[in-house]
Amino acid sequence: MKLNNIKVYLSAAAFALAVGTTSCVGDLDVDPINPQQTMTLDQDALLNKIYASFCLTGQTGPSGNGDVPGDEGQSEFYRMSWYMNEFTTDEAHWVWISDAGVPDLLHNNYGASNAFSSGLYYRLYFTITLCNFFLEQTTDDDPETAMQRAEVRYIRAYNYYYIMDLYGNAAFMTTVSSELAPRYERKQFFEFVESELLEIEPLLANPGQNTYGRADKAAAWMLLSRLYLNAEVYTGTAQWQNALTYAEKVINNGYYKLNTTGATNPSTGEKYSAYQMLFLADNNETSAKYEAILPVLNDGVTTSSYGGMNFLILSTYSAGMDADIPSGTDCSWGKCTRVRGTLLDKFFSGEAPQTNSIAEMTTAAQDDRALFYGAGYTHRIADETDANAGFGCVKFRNVRSDGQPNQVINFVNTDLFLMRVAEAYLTYAEASTRINGTNADASEKVNALRTRANATTKNLYDLNDICDEWSREFWFEGRRRMDLIRYGRYAGQAEYKWEWMGGQANGAQFGSHMSIYALPVADLANNSNLVQNPGY
Repeated sequence: MKLNNIKVYLSAAAFALAVGTTSCVGDLDVDPINPQQTMTLDQDALLNKIYASFCLTGQTGPSGNGDVPGDEGQSEFYRMSWYMNEFTTDEAHWVWISDAGVPDLLHNNYGASNAFSSGLYYRLYFTITLCNFFLEQTTDDDPETAMQRAEVRYIRAYNYYYIMDLYGNAAFMTTVSSELAPRYERKQFFEFVESELLEIEPLLANPGQNTYGRADKAAAWMLLSRLYLNAEVYTGTAQWQNALTYAEKVINNGYYKLNTTGATNPSTGEKYSAYQMLFLADNNETSAKYEAILPVLNDGVTTSSYGGMNFLILSTYSAGMDADIPSGTDCSWGKCTRVRGTLLDKFFSGEAPQTNSIAEMTTAAQDDRALFYGAGYTHRIADETDANAGFGCVKFRNVRSDGQPNQVINFVNTDLFLMRVAEAYLTYAEASTRINGTNADASEKVNALRTRANATTKNLYDLNDICDEWSREFWFEGRRRMDLIRYGRYAGQAEYKWEWMGGQANGAQFGSHMSIYALPVADLANNSNLVQNPGY
């Protein structure tokens, strides 16, 4: 990537916020126009901007001054990555299939011009550039700045992890420069992310000792365990023992833990399971917060956007659903995000019940995680144009378990847990099973999650069981593609199918090259060091 191609997307307002000046500056590598004006770094503001890159899209709220080009409402990091990791798999479908870029994902037919693939690419590099700038402008002279720098390096590594996972081969840069960035291959990205996380681990706060919402050692361990779990995909060499080791460090961290406490709403009488508590508006105030390794803070007033948890709640609800199971908002999007039947099959051996009751649904599934809405909807999506095809999702809500009202109801207050402790349990279980075969130690970790969900347990789980358990525990949380690829159930195969896979109602194979996405055409044109991924 040629950096001066990306820096035009870093608005003058964004840069002014970061460096504490009102000068009309649009580039990161120019001096102030006014020779009497001094550029000074507003370090805390820039740090806030870097963390906010996980949920915000611009400088003026949900729309009006976006960080990257395109539809600002859809340009948020999590929303674009969610599209690419869920719509392409066996879990999620979209009602308005004529929306630009969406059918390509739904039908596994995406190319170099896909709006969401290109948009996320630029969003990730936007944040990487902010991180590089912060690191260039600060030093480790004082303990607080040293910790901030470690956190920024963590966020940069996190973004490069997504570059590696989604695009494989891409631009790499650790400084702010107008020079053409060199091309890194997947293994090089892996080695960089690994080395960064290992270097900063001792510099980060101990688990739970940083401000809520900021990265600490447990966040580094969790990302390392995820990196090693997928090492064979990224490098060709498996690292199951390292995945197990770092997952165990998360499990035994001494602060973060699985939430096992539910609640009863004193105003409505509604009962919330321990699992539901993770996805309610006061999840930052209840015991649910101890499961959040890396939460993205959402506040309906100060962090309003059309992405993140706001997108998850509003897009999964219709007005009819809201009347039966309140979402806590007043502007549902007509259940445009719906559940594929293949996901329901993970919970039900036959047709799922067409009920509007969470209690009836979870009882029928014998699993508290079956947070689906079935009244008036069909189990399968036989006709993509039928808005009543596909169940609704009531997993994510903007209601408080304590019955208190939210301050706003058009943007949500529910925090988004980018990584949570439950991931470590399944990583441990899978890695242990791949090393030792089916075994009791690994199965205990699966049973910890199933017990929390009031689901039936058994003595031993094999790899197929664990693959399905990844879906049951983390459905609609934006990671399914990764798991299917690791299990060989994604591109280039036809043994495992879901409806509309490959654009066919009953599922069809699509090209193996689509396990990674294409680089944007514009970036190839601007940086002669880059090479398009094979097949595109």
